[in-house]
Amino acid sequence: MSPAIALAFLPLLVTLLVRYRHHFRLLVHTVLLRNLRDCLSGLQIEERAFSYVLTHALPGDPGHIVTTLDHWSSCCEYLGHMGPVKGQILTRLMEEKAPVCVLELGTQCGYSTLLIARALPPGGRILTVERDPRTAAVAEKLIRLAGFDEHMVELIVGSSEEVIPRLRSQHGLSRGELVLLAHRPRYYLRDLQLLEAHALMSAGATVLADHVLFPGAPRFLQYAKSCGRYRCRLHHTSLPDFPTIKDGIAQLTYAGPG
Repeated sequence: MSPAIALAFLPLLVTLLVRYRHHFRLLVHTVLLRNLRDCLSGLQIEERAFSYVLTHALPGDPGHIVTTLDHWSSCCEYLGHMGPVKGQILTRLMEEKAPVCVLELGTQCGYSTLLIARALPPGGRILTVERDPRTAAVAEKLIRLAGFDEHMVELIVGSSEEVIPRLRSQHGLSRGELVLLAHRPRYYLRDLQLLEAHALMSAGATVLADHVLFPGAPRFLQYAKSCGRYRCRLHHTSLPDFPTIKDGIAQLTYAGPG
């Protein structure tokens, strides 16, 4: 490429950098810096976050542990967790619906698991599924540090595609009253249809799906709006610590198989 052509593209490049500067900053934090710290420390980001929690949070206090994770993500390393704004939406729905049985797909570090567990009614139970064994090990320690035992919070290690068909036979899930999709948005539609096929949601159940606008789950949203089995509401939010990057959490109400 000649210098003249390169110079011609320079204004466009500058415009893109200015317009998407927050996305570039997110890319630096979630890919470049995270991978560098992984290599230097030999630990995953969830393991580093748990080390911080151990020295700064109060054991047996899930609220303080959640606040500590928020502080660590804002001041130390961007965690990419649900965050306080979406967390308030989840907590409010837990208080309104009072579900006795909750299914979470995508435990990650255990942040949203703690929000759900502390809002469960007496006798309530959560099944949470995490694909990565190392991440699941961290979440398990965090959940137990917060004071929740395995009868209240059961963590299942495995891919959602493999776990969902055996939830009833191996884990005693009859029908979930609230389902949180917080793993990978590209799997949301597949897993929602698996839950339908195995009759694992009760009529009137609430399905919450995080990150439906960024990175986005367009096929999932299209299906939920067009299949006739859900009432849909979209809560517009942003990414934690990146308020200019818009995101959303979808709230679906399941009408039944139809």
